[in-house]
Amino acid sequence: MFTNLTLIIIVVTAILSIQAFNNAQIMNRLIFNPYTIKNRNEWLRFLSSGFLHADWMHLFINMFVLFSFGNVVQHYYDYFFGSNGKWFYLLLYLSSIIASNATTYYKNFNNPSYNALGASGAVSAVVFASILFQPTAKIYLYGLIGIPGFVAGILYLAYSQYASGRGTDNVNHEAHLYGAIYGLAFTLVLKPEVFKFFLNQF
Repeated sequence: MFTNLTLIIIVVTAILSIQAFNNAQIMNRLIFNPYTIKNRNEWLRFLSSGFLHADWMHLFINMFVLFSFGNVVQHYYDYFFGSNGKWFYLLLYLSSIIASNATTYYKNFNNPSYNALGASGAVSAVVFASILFQPTAKIYLYGLIGIPGFVAGILYLAYSQYASGRGTDNVNHEAHLYGAIYGLAFTLVLKPEVFKFFLNQF
């Protein structure tokens, strides 16, 4: 029986994000703050911050992208992992929230004013896992320009690396970058034959 974990994740994320929009106490308790994590051992923030968003647009974009790619990944996970597919898919999503924040934590655990939130790292992991399974399927930039997934992936990695180096905006591009890489690594470590499946798509 197919359990739509993507939809469940979206609903839970939307509920927590919307509650946090209107309740600063919830936001402050769950947001990713490396200084607080280190000094108060509040390690749950590594995970809880992935269910918070800055505003409605931030929430909508992340959940729309997750909706667009999540079911594809769960389908292939079910194919490769059988009855355990849904659990590996859930582990991919949750662990990628943590993994995508790892370098940010080490760079900012002495900075009490640094905060981060959002599911972008996990969503990037899901998108890149989908590219492993459907590398030639088109991804539409801005809903208009369709380019093969593997090309879009290369461009995304290059841009994330560039933007992370500049650090001139308020976006954690490093989380996007490492979330994407983690999505590839997680899938290939669990099931190395996926790489052969990837090559056979060309």
